[in-house]
Amino acid sequence: MKNLLNLAALTLIGALGLSSIAQAEELRVMTSGGFTAAYKVLGPTFAAATGNTLDTALGPSMGKAPEAIPNRLARGEHADVVIMVGYALDELIKQGKILPGSRVELADSRIGLVVHEGAVKPDISSVEGLKATLLNAKSVAYSDSASGVYIEDQLFKRLGIEPQLKAKSTMVPKIPVASVVATGDYQLGFQQVSELLPVPGVTFVGKLPESVQSVTRFAAGIPVGAQHPMQAKALLDYLASPAAQPEVVATGLDSVSR
Repeated sequence: MKNLLNLAALTLIGALGLSSIAQAEELRVMTSGGFTAAYKVLGPTFAAATGNTLDTALGPSMGKAPEAIPNRLARGEHADVVIMVGYALDELIKQGKILPGSRVELADSRIGLVVHEGAVKPDISSVEGLKATLLNAKSVAYSDSASGVYIEDQLFKRLGIEPQLKAKSTMVPKIPVASVVATGDYQLGFQQVSELLPVPGVTFVGKLPESVQSVTRFAAGIPVGAQHPMQAKALLDYLASPAAQPEVVATGLDSVSR
């Protein structure tokens, strides 16, 4: 199946004329966690078809960590492409750091839950089930990016359990939340599904109920002053194309391709 998808991707690249770009270059790509699993599959296909190489830096879309994409750009790090949470990208566009017309929509990401591998899977298919799961948990972890901000600032309040969760919940910076569940440091781990699925040692329980879900749009753009804007646009066109969507969906994201 994967070979067929890669063949479709290569066919699309040829149809878009991406393989005929005059000179192959090394593109500096900054990408945040939610789209990273899809990018790790699609990026090499693009590189193989076009002759470009991809130099990739990972970092969150927001926050105080030095690896965060806005902080990287603020201290003058070069990038040809940034892939990040849509509203964080919009802020960079407002600041004049991203070319406004370069934005492309990539995927929607929903929040999910993992438990330690072999642990009983709680029922979070309903709001009441989710609420009971959180109240009964000994410890809860969530990320320091968009999903964790939503959980800490909104979800617990919406469920009416913020006081009960305050002492036993932790925002985990920099590393995948599932990794601290796999080690047994935390009982429950919440993050965007695409960031949970690649981590060994945990069991994926499911997504938050839709009525209390937070959907994060991932988008991409070209920074002002990018050294290789033509090749960068080619990469964005490919990542947003219909042919790329099977790989996008396979990583736990939801397609926004039209």
